[in-house]
Amino acid sequence: MYSLEEALAPVKTVAVTGHTKPDGDCIGSCLATYNYIKTYHPEIEVTLYLEPIPNIFKFLTRSAEIRSDLAQVPPAELRFDLLIVQDCGDTGRISEAEKLIGASSRVLCIDHHISNTGFGDIRYIFPQASSTSELVFDLLPSERITKQIAECLYVGIVHDTGIFQYSCTSSKTMRTAGFLMDTGIDFSKIVDKTYMEKTFEQNQILARALEKSRLHLSGACISSIITDEDMKACHALPKHLEGVAAQLRSTKGVEAAVFFYPQADHTGQVKQGTYKISLRASSDAVNVAEIAASYGGGGHKRAAGASTALQPQACLASILEQVQRQLEAAGVSNVPAPPKSEYSK
Repeated sequence: MYSLEEALAPVKTVAVTGHTKPDGDCIGSCLATYNYIKTYHPEIEVTLYLEPIPNIFKFLTRSAEIRSDLAQVPPAELRFDLLIVQDCGDTGRISEAEKLIGASSRVLCIDHHISNTGFGDIRYIFPQASSTSELVFDLLPSERITKQIAECLYVGIVHDTGIFQYSCTSSKTMRTAGFLMDTGIDFSKIVDKTYMEKTFEQNQILARALEKSRLHLSGACISSIITDEDMKACHALPKHLEGVAAQLRSTKGVEAAVFFYPQADHTGQVKQGTYKISLRASSDAVNVAEIAASYGGGGHKRAAGASTALQPQACLASILEQVQRQLEAAGVSNVPAPPKSEYSK
């Protein structure tokens, strides 16, 4: 399949969905596809299902039409000619929306995760792409990309490239962003309002995470563990922790960053007893997607994540051993195993 038009040609009903706890790329790419269908195919009945999105993304066109009530929808209303699953590496990451797969005639998967399991009847999966938003751009006729669609795609690309800083950014990514900018979007405001600007609570919890951070493996790895008590002290929610792992990774000399924090439930509140593991790498010496996979997670070589019901300290010990092995295999010297006592700091 080389265009979205080919997938849409024979259908009358479409559902669009993405992964749980949708981020900028998931929201941007899904809304871009949804807006495209609503604008150019009024004959198609299309529905967008996502978990509640952060307020910073609600300026995007038709974001108010996102449905998050999938659990209450009768099964008879969940039958679609085509289900488009975006920015999702496996069916387990779409939560309630997983029930849509069995009820849909065909499934189109658009994704850029290296850990993608290859699900779907039609697959547009390119791990080398910067973002799913970049892939959606490729699937749309360029002359039909409106300013509103461009805003959605630009948000997705900006968030998954760290404002074009991450290694997934290519010259093609920059050309795509340039095209989107030429549609008249306020690209600087998009970056300021959705990426740079932080709430007081975000700054407070970031400060707490940095204060509690520890170096391991002679400074080649950094970790931080945020607890439920930390969250309460800073009046923070799990959504306020976006970007903390990347900030840890930016520490000089660090090859890998490991960040633990309480997982959120479907309402965005702290989910007792489970932790989210965010992993970041500074170079190809460490493949964090491989480490995340050992905990049932996934992602990209330099940015991945997983969830665990184990205590963070126990997970950290295992993760450090994996990081050490990878660094040794990559020929990075002077990374002796840390003493066991370091795990309890």
